[in-house]
Amino acid sequence: MDSTQKLDKTKRGWWKSAVFYQIYPKSFQDGNGDGIGDIPGILQRLDYLHELGIDGIWLSPVFDSPQVDNGYDISNYRDVWPTFGTMEDMKALIREAKRRNISIIMDLVLNHTSDQHPWFLEALKGRDNPYHDYYVWRDGTPDCPPNDMMAGFGGSAWTYIPQLGQYYFHQFTVQQPDLNWNNPAVRQELYDMIRYWVDLGVEGFRLDVIDQIAKEPDQKITNNGPRLHEFLQELSREAFCQEGLVTVGEAWGADVERAKRYSAPDGSELSMVFQFEHINLDQKPGGEKWDMIPLPLPQLKRCMERWQQGLHGQGWNSLFLDNHDLPRIVSRWGDDGKYRVESAKMLATMLYGMEGTPYIYQGEELGMTNIQLPISQYQDVEILNMYHHRMEEGYPEEQVMASIYARGRDNARTPMQWSEEPNAGFTTGTPWLPVNPNYVSINARQALADPNSVFYHYQKLIALRKRLPVFREGTFTLLEPDSTQLFAYTRDTEDAQLLVVCNFTGEPLSYSRPAEFADAELLLSNYPDTTSVLRPYEAQMYYRKKD
Repeated sequence: MDSTQKLDKTKRGWWKSAVFYQIYPKSFQDGNGDGIGDIPGILQRLDYLHELGIDGIWLSPVFDSPQVDNGYDISNYRDVWPTFGTMEDMKALIREAKRRNISIIMDLVLNHTSDQHPWFLEALKGRDNPYHDYYVWRDGTPDCPPNDMMAGFGGSAWTYIPQLGQYYFHQFTVQQPDLNWNNPAVRQELYDMIRYWVDLGVEGFRLDVIDQIAKEPDQKITNNGPRLHEFLQELSREAFCQEGLVTVGEAWGADVERAKRYSAPDGSELSMVFQFEHINLDQKPGGEKWDMIPLPLPQLKRCMERWQQGLHGQGWNSLFLDNHDLPRIVSRWGDDGKYRVESAKMLATMLYGMEGTPYIYQGEELGMTNIQLPISQYQDVEILNMYHHRMEEGYPEEQVMASIYARGRDNARTPMQWSEEPNAGFTTGTPWLPVNPNYVSINARQALADPNSVFYHYQKLIALRKRLPVFREGTFTLLEPDSTQLFAYTRDTEDAQLLVVCNFTGEPLSYSRPAEFADAELLLSNYPDTTSVLRPYEAQMYYRKKD
Protein backbone atom coordinates (compact mmCIF):
# COMPACT_ATOMS: atom_id res chain seq x y z
CA MET A 1 0.00 0.00 0.00
CA ASP A 2 1.60 3.28 -1.07
CA SER A 3 1.55 6.59 0.74
CA THR A 4 -0.97 8.07 -1.70
CA GLN A 5 -3.72 5.72 -0.47
CA LYS A 6 -6.92 7.74 -0.12
CA LEU A 7 -8.62 8.20 3.22
CA ASP A 8 -12.42 8.27 3.31
CA LYS A 9 -12.98 11.81 4.52
CA THR A 10 -16.69 11.31 5.00
CA LYS A 11 -15.92 9.13 8.02
CA ARG A 12 -15.85 10.70 11.45
CA GLY A 13 -12.30 10.95 12.76
CA TRP A 14 -10.65 10.34 9.38
CA TRP A 15 -7.92 12.75 10.41
CA LYS A 16 -6.66 10.26 13.02
CA SER A 17 -5.02 8.34 10.17
CA ALA A 18 -3.99 11.47 8.27
CA VAL A 19 -0.76 13.44 7.90
CA PHE A 20 -0.90 17.19 7.29
CA TYR A 21 1.66 19.44 5.64
CA GLN A 22 2.12 23.06 6.69
CA ILE A 23 2.75 25.59 3.93
CA TYR A 24 4.10 29.02 4.75
CA PRO A 25 2.95 30.65 1.49
CA LYS A 26 5.48 33.46 1.41
CA SER A 27 8.33 30.95 1.22
CA PHE A 28 6.91 27.91 -0.58
CA GLN A 29 6.88 28.71 -4.31
CA ASP A 30 6.80 32.00 -6.20
CA GLY A 31 4.58 31.79 -9.27
CA ASN A 32 5.15 35.26 -10.76
CA GLY A 33 8.79 36.16 -10.10
CA ASP A 34 8.24 38.92 -7.52
CA GLY A 35 10.30 37.05 -4.91
CA ILE A 36 7.32 36.20 -2.69
CA GLY A 37 5.61 32.82 -2.67
CA ASP A 38 1.96 32.77 -3.69
CA ILE A 39 -1.10 30.61 -4.32
CA PRO A 40 -0.34 29.95 -8.02
CA GLY A 41 3.06 28.71 -6.83
CA ILE A 42 1.40 26.25 -4.46
CA LEU A 43 -0.72 24.99 -7.34
CA GLN A 44 2.48 24.16 -9.24
CA ARG A 45 3.65 21.89 -6.41
CA LEU A 46 0.51 19.91 -5.57
CA ASP A 47 1.78 16.82 -7.41
CA TYR A 48 4.92 16.85 -5.24
CA LEU A 49 2.76 16.88 -2.11
CA HIS A 50 0.54 14.14 -3.53
CA GLU A 51 3.61 11.97 -4.12
CA LEU A 52 4.72 12.54 -0.53
CA GLY A 53 1.34 11.13 0.51
CA ILE A 54 -0.08 13.90 2.68
CA ASP A 55 -3.82 14.20 3.26
CA GLY A 56 -4.19 17.89 3.98
CA ILE A 57 -2.44 21.25 3.75
CA TRP A 58 -2.36 23.55 6.75
CA LEU A 59 -2.15 26.85 4.89
CA SER A 60 -0.61 29.63 6.98
CA PRO A 61 -2.69 32.83 6.66
CA VAL A 62 -3.46 33.96 3.14
CA PHE A 63 -6.16 36.49 4.10
CA ASP A 64 -5.84 40.12 3.11
CA SER A 65 -3.51 41.81 5.58
CA PRO A 66 -1.06 44.70 6.05
CA GLN A 67 1.46 41.94 6.92
CA VAL A 68 2.70 43.51 10.15
CA ASP A 69 2.83 39.98 11.59
CA ASN A 70 3.09 37.94 8.39
CA GLY A 71 -0.64 37.63 7.87
CA TYR A 72 -1.70 37.02 11.47
CA ASP A 73 -3.12 40.56 11.32
CA ILE A 74 -6.19 40.10 9.11
CA SER A 75 -7.88 43.11 7.51
CA ASN A 76 -10.42 41.15 5.44
CA TYR A 77 -11.53 37.62 6.38
CA ARG A 78 -13.26 37.08 3.01
CA ASP A 79 -10.45 37.87 0.60
CA VAL A 80 -6.81 36.93 0.06
CA TRP A 81 -3.76 39.17 0.18
CA PRO A 82 -3.28 40.43 -3.40
CA THR A 83 0.42 39.55 -3.34
CA PHE A 84 -0.62 35.91 -2.82
CA GLY A 85 -3.18 35.97 -5.63
CA THR A 86 -6.92 36.32 -6.12
CA MET A 87 -10.00 34.57 -4.80
CA GLU A 88 -10.12 32.73 -8.12
CA ASP A 89 -6.62 31.41 -7.40
CA MET A 90 -7.81 30.33 -3.97
CA LYS A 91 -10.83 28.52 -5.37
CA ALA A 92 -8.55 26.79 -7.88
CA LEU A 93 -6.26 25.65 -5.08
CA ILE A 94 -9.17 24.21 -3.08
CA ARG A 95 -10.50 22.46 -6.21
CA GLU A 96 -7.16 21.07 -7.43
CA ALA A 97 -6.11 19.94 -3.96
CA LYS A 98 -9.42 18.14 -3.48
CA ARG A 99 -8.95 16.41 -6.85
CA ARG A 100 -5.80 14.84 -5.30
CA ASN A 101 -7.71 14.06 -2.07
CA ILE A 102 -5.79 16.79 -0.26
CA SER A 103 -7.86 18.93 2.12
CA ILE A 104 -7.19 22.62 2.61
CA ILE A 105 -7.00 23.61 6.29
CA MET A 106 -7.04 27.39 6.68
CA ASP A 107 -5.02 29.14 9.39
CA LEU A 108 -7.62 31.34 11.04
CA VAL A 109 -7.10 34.12 13.61
CA LEU A 110 -10.20 34.62 15.75
CA ASN A 111 -8.55 36.31 18.73
CA HIS A 112 -7.71 39.61 17.03
CA THR A 113 -7.79 41.48 13.73
CA SER A 114 -5.61 44.04 12.03
CA ASP A 115 -6.10 47.65 13.06
CA GLN A 116 -6.91 48.20 9.36
CA HIS A 117 -9.94 45.90 9.50
CA PRO A 118 -13.15 47.84 8.73
CA TRP A 119 -14.54 46.83 12.13
CA PHE A 120 -11.70 48.54 13.97
CA LEU A 121 -11.77 51.61 11.71
CA GLU A 122 -15.45 51.96 12.62
CA ALA A 123 -14.70 51.30 16.29
CA LEU A 124 -12.37 54.33 16.31
CA LYS A 125 -15.18 56.66 15.25
CA GLY A 126 -16.87 56.80 18.64
CA ARG A 127 -18.00 54.96 21.72
CA ASP A 128 -21.56 54.83 20.37
CA ASN A 129 -20.53 53.20 17.10
CA PRO A 130 -21.95 49.63 16.99
CA TYR A 131 -18.48 48.28 16.09
CA HIS A 132 -16.82 49.91 19.10
CA ASP A 133 -17.84 46.99 21.29
CA TYR A 134 -16.28 44.51 18.82
CA TYR A 135 -12.98 45.20 20.61
CA VAL A 136 -11.75 45.39 24.22
CA TRP A 137 -11.68 48.96 25.58
CA ARG A 138 -11.03 50.49 28.97
CA ASP A 139 -11.20 54.10 30.12
CA GLY A 140 -7.98 55.81 31.13
CA THR A 141 -5.66 58.77 30.79
CA PRO A 142 -2.55 59.02 28.58
CA ASP A 143 -0.17 58.43 31.45
CA CYS A 144 -2.16 55.74 33.26
CA PRO A 145 -3.03 52.52 31.35
CA PRO A 146 -5.63 50.19 32.91
CA ASN A 147 -2.92 47.88 34.25
CA ASP A 148 0.66 46.77 33.65
CA MET A 149 -0.05 43.87 31.28
CA MET A 150 2.61 43.39 28.59
CA ALA A 151 2.11 42.40 24.95
CA GLY A 152 3.59 39.21 23.55
CA PHE A 153 6.07 41.06 21.34
CA GLY A 154 7.07 43.57 24.01
CA GLY A 155 5.66 46.84 25.33
CA SER A 156 2.33 47.53 26.97
CA ALA A 157 -0.74 45.49 26.02
CA TRP A 158 -2.75 48.76 26.05
CA THR A 159 -2.71 51.54 23.44
CA TYR A 160 -4.36 54.93 24.11
CA ILE A 161 -6.72 56.59 21.62
CA PRO A 162 -6.91 60.32 22.56
CA GLN A 163 -10.16 61.15 20.80
CA LEU A 164 -11.94 58.38 22.73
CA GLY A 165 -10.17 58.79 26.06
CA GLN A 166 -9.79 55.01 26.05
CA TYR A 167 -7.24 52.26 25.69
CA TYR A 168 -7.68 49.19 23.48
CA PHE A 169 -6.22 45.84 24.44
CA HIS A 170 -3.80 43.88 22.22
CA GLN A 171 -1.96 40.73 23.24
CA PHE A 172 0.45 41.01 20.31
CA THR A 173 1.50 44.03 18.24
CA VAL A 174 -0.14 47.46 18.53
CA GLN A 175 -1.63 46.76 15.09
CA GLN A 176 -3.47 43.63 16.32
CA PRO A 177 -6.40 44.74 18.53
CA ASP A 178 -8.11 41.90 20.41
CA LEU A 179 -11.71 41.05 19.56
CA ASN A 180 -14.33 41.16 22.30
CA TRP A 181 -15.76 37.64 22.38
CA ASN A 182 -18.18 38.67 25.13
CA ASN A 183 -20.14 40.48 22.39
CA PRO A 184 -22.51 37.95 20.68
CA ALA A 185 -22.45 40.04 17.48
CA VAL A 186 -18.70 39.47 17.14
CA ARG A 187 -19.15 35.73 17.49
CA GLN A 188 -21.90 35.61 14.88
CA GLU A 189 -19.79 37.62 12.40
CA LEU A 190 -16.99 35.08 12.82
CA TYR A 191 -19.32 32.08 12.46
CA ASP A 192 -20.79 33.54 9.25
CA MET A 193 -17.28 34.02 7.88
CA ILE A 194 -16.29 30.42 8.70
CA ARG A 195 -19.41 29.09 6.94
CA TYR A 196 -18.44 31.18 3.89
CA TRP A 197 -15.11 29.32 3.61
CA VAL A 198 -16.68 25.92 4.27
CA ASP A 199 -19.13 26.61 1.43
CA LEU A 200 -16.11 27.27 -0.82
CA GLY A 201 -14.75 23.82 -0.03
CA VAL A 202 -12.33 24.41 2.83
CA GLU A 203 -12.24 21.24 4.96
CA GLY A 204 -10.84 22.51 8.22
CA PHE A 205 -9.25 25.27 10.27
CA ARG A 206 -6.16 25.68 12.41
CA LEU A 207 -7.22 28.17 15.06
CA ASP A 208 -4.46 30.54 16.09
CA VAL A 209 -4.06 31.18 19.85
CA ILE A 210 -7.63 29.98 20.34
CA ASP A 211 -7.17 29.56 24.09
CA GLN A 212 -6.88 33.36 24.37
CA ILE A 213 -10.31 34.36 23.03
CA ALA A 214 -11.88 34.42 26.54
CA LYS A 215 -9.36 36.84 28.00
CA GLU A 216 -10.25 38.88 31.08
CA PRO A 217 -7.71 41.72 31.07
CA ASP A 218 -9.05 43.27 34.27
CA GLN A 219 -8.01 40.06 36.03
CA LYS A 220 -4.84 39.80 33.92
CA ILE A 221 -6.14 36.56 32.37
CA THR A 222 -5.14 35.83 28.79
CA ASN A 223 -5.11 32.03 28.38
CA ASN A 224 -7.95 29.78 29.54
CA GLY A 225 -10.41 32.47 30.54
CA PRO A 226 -13.57 31.49 32.43
CA ARG A 227 -15.82 31.44 29.33
CA LEU A 228 -13.36 29.61 27.03
CA HIS A 229 -15.11 26.25 26.89
CA GLU A 230 -18.51 27.92 26.53
CA PHE A 231 -17.17 29.85 23.52
CA LEU A 232 -15.50 26.79 21.97
CA GLN A 233 -18.67 24.72 22.29
CA GLU A 234 -20.75 27.44 20.68
CA LEU A 235 -18.15 27.81 17.92
CA SER A 236 -18.32 24.07 17.27
CA ARG A 237 -22.13 24.01 17.18
CA GLU A 238 -22.55 27.11 15.04
CA ALA A 239 -19.65 26.93 12.60
CA PHE A 240 -18.03 23.48 12.68
CA CYS A 241 -21.12 21.33 12.33
CA GLN A 242 -20.28 19.88 8.89
CA GLU A 243 -19.32 16.21 9.14
CA GLY A 244 -15.63 15.58 8.59
CA LEU A 245 -14.48 19.15 9.22
CA VAL A 246 -11.07 19.25 10.96
CA THR A 247 -10.47 21.81 13.70
CA VAL A 248 -7.07 22.26 15.31
CA GLY A 249 -6.69 24.47 18.37
CA GLU A 250 -3.32 26.14 18.94
CA ALA A 251 -3.06 26.32 22.72
CA TRP A 252 0.24 27.43 24.27
CA GLY A 253 -1.38 27.27 27.69
CA ALA A 254 -2.73 23.72 27.38
CA ASP A 255 -1.97 20.92 29.79
CA VAL A 256 -3.24 17.35 29.47
CA GLU A 257 -6.41 17.96 31.48
CA ARG A 258 -7.37 21.05 29.48
CA ALA A 259 -6.53 19.26 26.23
CA LYS A 260 -9.01 16.51 27.11
CA ARG A 261 -11.76 19.12 27.04
CA TYR A 262 -10.54 20.85 23.89
CA SER A 263 -10.34 17.58 21.95
CA ALA A 264 -12.94 15.36 23.64
CA PRO A 265 -14.04 12.42 21.46
CA ASP A 266 -17.64 13.70 21.42
CA GLY A 267 -16.48 16.55 19.17
CA SER A 268 -18.12 19.16 21.39
CA GLU A 269 -15.15 21.54 21.00
CA LEU A 270 -12.29 20.76 18.58
CA SER A 271 -10.84 17.79 16.68
CA MET A 272 -7.39 18.08 18.21
CA VAL A 273 -5.08 20.30 20.22
CA PHE A 274 -1.79 21.82 19.06
CA GLN A 275 0.26 22.18 22.25
CA PHE A 276 3.88 23.09 22.89
CA GLU A 277 5.05 21.56 26.16
CA HIS A 278 7.62 19.29 24.53
CA ILE A 279 9.07 21.99 22.34
CA ASN A 280 10.09 24.23 25.26
CA LEU A 281 12.24 21.70 27.11
CA ASP A 282 15.57 23.05 25.80
CA GLN A 283 14.80 26.51 27.19
CA LYS A 284 16.57 27.61 30.35
CA PRO A 285 14.16 27.37 33.31
CA GLY A 286 12.89 30.85 34.10
CA GLY A 287 14.51 32.25 30.94
CA GLU A 288 13.21 33.32 27.56
CA LYS A 289 13.17 31.22 24.39
CA TRP A 290 16.59 32.69 23.52
CA ASP A 291 18.17 31.25 26.68
CA MET A 292 19.07 27.71 25.69
CA ILE A 293 20.16 24.54 27.43
CA PRO A 294 20.95 21.12 25.89
CA LEU A 295 17.82 19.03 25.40
CA PRO A 296 17.24 16.93 28.55
CA LEU A 297 16.21 13.68 26.82
CA PRO A 298 14.66 12.00 29.91
CA GLN A 299 12.40 15.05 30.33
CA LEU A 300 11.37 14.91 26.67
CA LYS A 301 10.47 11.23 27.04
CA ARG A 302 8.45 11.84 30.21
CA CYS A 303 6.64 14.72 28.52
CA MET A 304 5.74 12.60 25.50
CA GLU A 305 4.66 9.76 27.77
CA ARG A 306 2.40 12.07 29.77
CA TRP A 307 0.59 13.29 26.65
CA GLN A 308 0.46 9.88 24.96
CA GLN A 309 -1.06 8.19 27.99
CA GLY A 310 -3.12 11.14 29.19
CA LEU A 311 -5.05 11.67 25.94
CA HIS A 312 -5.39 8.00 24.93
CA GLY A 313 -9.11 7.40 24.45
CA GLN A 314 -9.94 10.81 25.91
CA GLY A 315 -8.64 13.35 23.38
CA TRP A 316 -6.38 13.82 20.38
CA ASN A 317 -3.02 15.49 19.96
CA SER A 318 -1.04 17.00 17.09
CA LEU A 319 2.46 15.64 16.50
CA PHE A 320 5.05 18.17 15.37
CA LEU A 321 8.66 19.25 15.83
CA ASP A 322 8.83 22.08 13.27
CA ASN A 323 6.59 24.95 12.24
CA HIS A 324 6.79 28.57 11.09
CA ASP A 325 7.46 29.75 14.67
CA LEU A 326 10.24 27.26 15.44
CA PRO A 327 13.82 26.71 14.25
CA ARG A 328 14.58 23.68 12.07
CA ILE A 329 14.47 20.54 14.20
CA VAL A 330 17.43 18.83 12.53
CA SER A 331 19.60 21.78 13.57
CA ARG A 332 17.99 21.92 17.00
CA TRP A 333 17.79 18.31 18.23
CA GLY A 334 19.68 16.49 15.51
CA ASP A 335 23.01 16.97 13.73
CA ASP A 336 22.76 19.22 10.68
CA GLY A 337 26.31 18.34 9.62
CA LYS A 338 27.76 14.82 9.37
CA TYR A 339 24.57 13.01 10.40
CA ARG A 340 21.97 15.36 8.92
CA VAL A 341 20.15 12.67 6.94
CA GLU A 342 20.31 10.07 9.72
CA SER A 343 19.16 12.44 12.46
CA ALA A 344 16.35 13.91 10.33
CA LYS A 345 15.04 10.38 9.74
CA MET A 346 15.47 9.45 13.40
CA LEU A 347 13.46 12.43 14.62
CA ALA A 348 10.65 11.63 12.18
CA THR A 349 10.63 7.96 13.23
CA MET A 350 10.50 8.88 16.91
CA LEU A 351 7.48 11.14 16.33
CA TYR A 352 5.51 9.18 13.74
CA GLY A 353 5.27 6.04 15.89
CA MET A 354 3.12 7.95 18.37
CA GLU A 355 -0.62 8.51 18.67
CA GLY A 356 -1.81 11.79 17.18
CA THR A 357 -1.94 13.54 13.82
CA PRO A 358 1.50 14.43 12.40
CA TYR A 359 2.28 17.79 10.80
CA ILE A 360 5.19 18.17 8.38
CA TYR A 361 6.50 21.71 8.05
CA GLN A 362 7.63 22.56 4.51
CA GLY A 363 11.22 21.41 3.95
CA GLU A 364 11.25 19.18 7.01
CA GLU A 365 10.83 16.22 4.65
CA LEU A 366 14.09 17.32 2.98
CA GLY A 367 16.04 17.82 6.21
CA MET A 368 16.32 21.59 5.64
CA THR A 369 18.52 23.36 8.22
CA ASN A 370 18.82 26.67 10.08
CA ILE A 371 20.41 29.66 8.34
CA GLN A 372 22.86 32.28 9.62
CA LEU A 373 22.42 35.83 8.33
CA PRO A 374 23.69 39.28 9.33
CA ILE A 375 21.08 41.04 11.47
CA SER A 376 20.30 43.44 8.59
CA GLN A 377 18.89 40.57 6.51
CA TYR A 378 16.44 39.20 9.07
CA GLN A 379 12.78 40.13 8.59
CA ASP A 380 11.00 38.74 11.65
CA VAL A 381 9.71 41.38 14.09
CA GLU A 382 10.43 39.10 17.05
CA ILE A 383 14.10 38.66 16.06
CA LEU A 384 14.62 42.38 15.47
CA ASN A 385 12.92 43.39 18.73
CA MET A 386 14.98 40.87 20.70
CA TYR A 387 18.23 41.99 19.05
CA HIS A 388 17.72 45.67 19.88
CA HIS A 389 16.45 44.91 23.38
CA ARG A 390 19.38 42.69 24.32
CA MET A 391 21.98 44.96 22.74
CA GLU A 392 20.58 47.85 24.82
CA GLU A 393 20.88 45.66 27.92
CA GLY A 394 24.55 45.08 27.19
CA TYR A 395 24.56 41.47 26.00
CA PRO A 396 27.62 40.62 23.82
CA GLU A 397 26.57 40.75 20.17
CA GLU A 398 28.13 37.33 19.53
CA GLN A 399 25.87 35.84 22.20
CA VAL A 400 22.78 37.61 20.85
CA MET A 401 23.46 36.38 17.31
CA ALA A 402 24.12 32.84 18.54
CA SER A 403 20.64 32.83 20.08
CA ILE A 404 19.11 34.11 16.82
CA TYR A 405 20.97 31.48 14.78
CA ALA A 406 19.63 28.78 17.10
CA ARG A 407 16.10 29.98 17.80
CA GLY A 408 15.03 32.68 15.35
CA ARG A 409 11.74 32.14 13.50
CA ASP A 410 13.27 33.14 10.15
CA ASN A 411 15.22 29.87 10.27
CA ALA A 412 11.97 28.16 9.31
CA ARG A 413 10.90 30.86 6.86
CA THR A 414 13.73 30.77 4.33
CA PRO A 415 12.49 29.77 0.86
CA MET A 416 11.72 26.16 0.11
CA GLN A 417 14.67 24.44 -1.58
CA TRP A 418 13.32 22.88 -4.78
CA SER A 419 16.44 22.44 -6.90
CA GLU A 420 20.06 23.47 -7.40
CA GLU A 421 18.92 26.19 -9.82
CA PRO A 422 19.36 29.87 -8.81
CA ASN A 423 17.39 30.76 -5.67
CA ALA A 424 16.75 27.03 -5.20
CA GLY A 425 14.05 27.12 -7.87
CA PHE A 426 11.86 29.15 -5.52
CA THR A 427 11.76 32.33 -7.62
CA THR A 428 13.14 33.91 -10.77
CA GLY A 429 13.29 37.22 -8.90
CA THR A 430 14.95 38.32 -5.67
CA PRO A 431 13.64 36.21 -2.76
CA TRP A 432 12.02 38.16 0.08
CA LEU A 433 14.28 36.31 2.53
CA PRO A 434 17.66 34.86 1.50
CA VAL A 435 17.78 31.21 0.46
CA ASN A 436 19.95 28.96 2.63
CA PRO A 437 23.24 28.55 0.68
CA ASN A 438 23.15 24.79 1.22
CA TYR A 439 20.28 24.50 -1.31
CA VAL A 440 22.80 23.27 -3.90
CA SER A 441 23.06 19.99 -1.97
CA ILE A 442 19.76 19.94 -0.04
CA ASN A 443 16.78 20.23 -2.36
CA ALA A 444 13.68 18.39 -3.53
CA ARG A 445 15.02 17.46 -6.95
CA GLN A 446 17.97 15.61 -5.45
CA ALA A 447 15.77 14.04 -2.77
CA LEU A 448 13.36 12.65 -5.34
CA ALA A 449 16.29 11.14 -7.26
CA ASP A 450 17.73 9.42 -4.17
CA PRO A 451 15.79 6.37 -2.89
CA ASN A 452 17.50 6.75 0.50
CA SER A 453 16.57 10.42 0.96
CA VAL A 454 14.75 11.94 3.92
CA PHE A 455 11.77 12.49 1.59
CA TYR A 456 11.23 8.79 0.97
CA HIS A 457 11.62 8.01 4.66
CA TYR A 458 8.72 10.35 5.38
CA GLN A 459 6.75 8.80 2.53
CA LYS A 460 7.20 5.33 4.07
CA LEU A 461 6.18 6.57 7.53
CA ILE A 462 3.02 8.14 6.09
CA ALA A 463 2.11 4.88 4.31
CA LEU A 464 2.65 2.84 7.47
CA ARG A 465 0.38 5.10 9.51
CA LYS A 466 -2.44 4.54 7.02
CA ARG A 467 -1.91 0.77 6.79
CA LEU A 468 -1.55 -0.29 10.43
CA PRO A 469 -4.23 0.48 13.07
CA VAL A 470 -1.65 0.22 15.89
CA PHE A 471 -0.44 3.73 15.01
CA ARG A 472 -3.93 5.10 15.60
CA GLU A 473 -5.15 2.90 18.43
CA GLY A 474 -2.21 1.47 20.38
CA THR A 475 -1.46 2.22 24.01
CA PHE A 476 1.95 3.79 24.71
CA THR A 477 4.62 2.33 26.99
CA LEU A 478 7.93 4.14 27.49
CA LEU A 479 11.07 1.97 27.76
CA GLU A 480 14.36 2.94 29.43
CA PRO A 481 12.94 6.23 30.83
CA ASP A 482 16.19 7.39 32.43
CA SER A 483 18.51 6.78 29.47
CA THR A 484 20.18 9.95 28.19
CA GLN A 485 20.81 8.38 24.76
CA LEU A 486 17.93 6.04 23.97
CA PHE A 487 14.32 6.93 23.18
CA ALA A 488 12.38 3.67 22.90
CA TYR A 489 8.71 2.82 23.33
CA THR A 490 6.03 0.33 22.35
CA ARG A 491 2.48 0.75 21.07
CA ASP A 492 0.03 -2.05 21.80
CA THR A 493 -3.38 -3.17 20.59
CA GLU A 494 -5.08 -6.48 21.36
CA ASP A 495 -3.58 -8.14 18.30
CA ALA A 496 -0.44 -6.16 17.38
CA GLN A 497 2.56 -4.42 18.84
CA LEU A 498 4.97 -1.76 17.56
CA LEU A 499 8.48 -1.07 18.86
CA VAL A 500 10.29 2.21 18.11
CA VAL A 501 13.98 2.50 19.01
CA CYS A 502 15.97 5.73 18.53
CA ASN A 503 19.55 6.67 19.37
CA PHE A 504 19.27 10.40 20.10
CA THR A 505 23.04 11.01 19.99
CA GLY A 506 26.07 10.90 17.72
CA GLU A 507 27.64 8.11 19.80
CA PRO A 508 27.13 4.33 19.32
CA LEU A 509 24.81 2.65 21.80
CA SER A 510 24.48 -1.02 22.76
CA TYR A 511 20.85 -2.11 22.87
CA SER A 512 18.95 -5.40 22.98
CA ARG A 513 15.36 -5.55 21.79
CA PRO A 514 12.74 -6.94 24.19
CA ALA A 515 12.46 -10.71 23.84
CA GLU A 516 8.99 -10.62 22.29
CA PHE A 517 10.39 -8.63 19.36
CA ALA A 518 13.23 -11.09 18.61
CA ASP A 519 11.52 -12.28 15.42
CA ALA A 520 9.49 -9.15 14.69
CA GLU A 521 9.28 -7.56 11.25
CA LEU A 522 11.59 -4.59 10.70
CA LEU A 523 9.19 -2.02 9.25
CA LEU A 524 11.68 0.80 8.81
CA SER A 525 15.17 1.94 9.70
CA ASN A 526 17.52 4.73 8.69
CA TYR A 527 20.56 2.51 8.08
CA PRO A 528 20.78 -0.18 5.37
CA ASP A 529 21.24 -3.00 7.91
CA THR A 530 20.90 -3.63 11.63
CA THR A 531 23.54 -4.69 14.15
CA SER A 532 23.72 -5.26 17.90
CA VAL A 533 24.81 -1.64 18.28
CA LEU A 534 22.70 1.40 17.49
CA ARG A 535 24.86 3.68 15.36
CA PRO A 536 24.75 7.50 15.59
CA TYR A 537 21.14 8.67 15.33
CA GLU A 538 19.99 5.22 14.29
CA ALA A 539 16.23 4.57 14.35
CA GLN A 540 14.40 1.29 13.97
CA MET A 541 10.72 0.43 13.90
CA TYR A 542 9.50 -3.17 14.46
CA TYR A 543 6.05 -4.74 14.16
CA ARG A 544 4.66 -8.01 15.40
CA LYS A 545 1.25 -9.63 15.47
CA LYS A 546 0.36 -11.10 18.83
CA ASP A 547 -0.39 -14.82 19.18
